[in-house]
Amino acid sequence: MYGSYTRRRHHVVRLRSRRARGRTRAVSTAGALLTLVTLSGCFGSSGGGDGDRSASAERSRQRPKATVPYWVNPDGSAAKQVAAYRKKGERGQARLIEKIADQPVAEWLGLDNPEGQASGFTHAAAAADRSALLVFYEIPHRDCGQYSKGGAADGNAYRAWLDKAVRGIGNRSATVILEPDALPHVVDGCTPKKFHEERYDLLTGAIDKLKGLPRTKVYLDAGNPRWITDPRRMAQPLKRAGIAKADGFALNISNYQTTKENIAYGKKLSAMVGGKPFVIDTSRNGNGPAPGKDHQAWCNPKGRALGESPTTDTGDDRVDAYLWIKRPGESDGTCKGGPKAGQWWPRYALDLVRNANAV
Repeated sequence: MYGSYTRRRHHVVRLRSRRARGRTRAVSTAGALLTLVTLSGCFGSSGGGDGDRSASAERSRQRPKATVPYWVNPDGSAAKQVAAYRKKGERGQARLIEKIADQPVAEWLGLDNPEGQASGFTHAAAAADRSALLVFYEIPHRDCGQYSKGGAADGNAYRAWLDKAVRGIGNRSATVILEPDALPHVVDGCTPKKFHEERYDLLTGAIDKLKGLPRTKVYLDAGNPRWITDPRRMAQPLKRAGIAKADGFALNISNYQTTKENIAYGKKLSAMVGGKPFVIDTSRNGNGPAPGKDHQAWCNPKGRALGESPTTDTGDDRVDAYLWIKRPGESDGTCKGGPKAGQWWPRYALDLVRNANAV
């Protein structure tokens, strides 16, 4: 894999300047959620004074179900940052980060204990009369060995991981964003050809198992308009991966392309795959992509902003939802001063909110 990747390096870097990385993990949070759900059926208070309890209750409030049915995690990275700022008396910064903490963001399942993670998140969501928004991101040969490299060791390991995650969801309500990058990396040539058939088999198998659950929706990642620029190149791979059985496809995951451009691209692609609807990641696209010719424009670009708040009320029958799939405030990777991919970065989170307020 790595030799093949090296030979393609110039080609891949050029392509990756059009997209975003920085996936996140949820292992420790999921374990805590599962423990809390199992033992108490609810989230405990911080144990502090009235102000602390009031802040916890504020973060626990869910958004109106009619427009955004997804669960808001009261113990997410942003919520913890709000509490930390308040403890230090930095109330202005706390109010800014609340704009992230008060919205539902996707939970990315980790390699360890996927059944416990999926069970914890879906139980917590069900207790709040909401649906869990989950990302499955464990495909073998993930991210071509770059910032978010990793994933299952091989196809059999992935199938075992998938079975556990599916058991964790069970009969509770969930929406799964399936394997960001997996198909676009097949199309752009970053994933070596010898792994393509296995990848299609794993994706079709995942869709079959997830759609065998009674209350689970599945959206298969289809990149973004600046990555695979011609939607005709994505259509056949989506069909081979099982889009016919899925609920639709997802665009702009961890990227910064505008909502308008994603809608135009998505409608063209939808027409090629049986009219399937799609969802758009609007977590950081408020100012669109970074200008200029930075070959790592996808990685922690400056001047970006939060996009449209999560909602299923998009006003377009082809667009099922605007979602915050990438968790705003978490790094794309060790570039431009950022921590490793998926780690919370308070400075970047504050910039996303301030820049959104300035729009």
